[in-house]
Amino acid sequence: MDFEISPTQVKALQKSGETFTLLDVREAWEFEASRIEGAKHIPMGDIPARAHQELDPDDYIVVLCHHGVRSLTVTNWLRQQGYEKVQSMRGGIDGWARTVDPKVPLY
Repeated sequence: MDFEISPTQVKALQKSGETFTLLDVREAWEFEASRIEGAKHIPMGDIPARAHQELDPDDYIVVLCHHGVRSLTVTNWLRQQGYEKVQSMRGGIDGWARTVDPKVPLY
């Protein structure tokens, strides 16, 4: 499985009805400013303390942040912890807003 997935591929997953966890690792103020409906919010700094309690290692997880840097870091960390089906959304919520849903605010 590739480490990254494009926003348009994530949208296609949603449309297909595939079950996956959309994990938003941005800070609380960023999540309040702009979000994708249905995303689970765990700030990047909280991932080590909360991941094993709140995320299922067998689930397919797509991680997103603002531009895709933090989400790639979290994707790498989760894979090291045994989460095999984890991908980072390339371009983050900024890429989502620009290519998939222009109603999502840019910041």
